Amino acid sequence: MEENPQLDRLSALLHGLTPRVELVRGAASGCTLDVPETREPLLHVHLLEGPLRLEAQGKLSQVSQPAFWICRADAAHRISAATRQTLDAVVSVKVHLDGPAAPLLLADFAQPKLVALDNPDTLLTHVIALVRSELQVRRCGQPALLNRAGDILFIGLLRHLVAQTHAAGGLFSGLSDMRIAEALVAMHEAPQHPWTLESLAQQAGMSRTAFAVRFKSTMNRAPGKYLSALRIQIAQRTVKAGLGLKAAARASGYTNVSALSRVLGKVQSE
Repeated sequence: MEENPQLDRLSALLHGLTPRVELVRGAASGCTLDVPETREPLLHVHLLEGPLRLEAQGKLSQVSQPAFWICRADAAHRISAATRQTLDAVVSVKVHLDGPAAPLLLADFAQPKLVALDNPDTLLTHVIALVRSELQVRRCGQPALLNRAGDILFIGLLRHLVAQTHAAGGLFSGLSDMRIAEALVAMHEAPQHPWTLESLAQQAGMSRTAFAVRFKSTMNRAPGKYLSALRIQIAQRTVKAGLGLKAAARASGYTNVSALSRVLGKVQSE
């Protein structure tokens, strides 16, 4: 199977994440910015230039080159600098994730992730320059502009992550692998489709056995487990929206309400 240069690996994922990006100005104390733990489904994304000291989950690290530091909301973290001017150069955004694919993305950031900005693409370079320029001087319409620039910044970051090699496995490892990405995009675009291991393997252009082995080693879970997790999130959100079990079953691809009820009951008991 030849790589598909036209494969859009992010649009369906973004639709499933329903991200809301909010540029924030942290309440720094002296030369330290503390971000407390919360239980919200969001990521804190910090654009760093350094030299800075980073603390999270009992671990310390230093950064001196341009980088992104990505932390889940349930990980309290701290950014420290030698001078307030250096700390003020940090650009922070909150990425609220309201869609059914949110838990799948958040799982990739169980540990805070420092992403070096080596050879970023043109889009990411331009939007970083735009955000930094806007933050220097107050201008008309600036809050709206910065929030929209934050959306582009997040998309640029996702592109940057997809372009990298990820040894630990997970969602970005899968999206970086063009064969596995074909199957992931198919599931994200139509989670209610009656996918089978064989039909997903066909999407990837692989045999069933080779696909199953490669998917699990790349994604750290079997294809069926991944699809089931996505469908459960869709069903739960549909029920929470007050649309009922029938609508939830249709939206998530369950054959009937009884099957969905059993799955949701099992999830709630775990």
